[in-house]
Amino acid sequence: MRMIFINLPVKDVAAARDFYTKLGFTANEQFSDETAVSMMVEQNITVILLGEDKFKDFIKGEIADPDTTEVLNCLSADSRAEVDELVAAALAAGGQEWKPFQDHGFMYGGSFRDLDGHVWEVMHMDPAAVAQG
Repeated sequence: MRMIFINLPVKDVAAARDFYTKLGFTANEQFSDETAVSMMVEQNITVILLGEDKFKDFIKGEIADPDTTEVLNCLSADSRAEVDELVAAALAAGGQEWKPFQDHGFMYGGSFRDLDGHVWEVMHMDPAAVAQG
């Protein structure tokens, strides 16, 4: 079983923890303190929010400018409604709109930027619609 750990630099660990909790992620207290918080998306997906000073301990060079887009984090959703709900929760928690919703028939998605400008996409793909072309 593979797991994915997404490590993100944040300016305020407590604020980031609150934001991601409002998205339905759960803090894993075993791997959290005032400098970092480990947020479980689900069993195999963890987002680790590291205060900028702690994040710098793990990298060479500088933290990317938040106005640039270095990576797109994308989560799958079980339905179009779940896409809408997660984006709405992010915006209500202080996130920002990023790009307009996209509807390609077989694929539907929305996106947002978190409190530190990290981009998240949420996508629902309908396998039956893909098979139909």
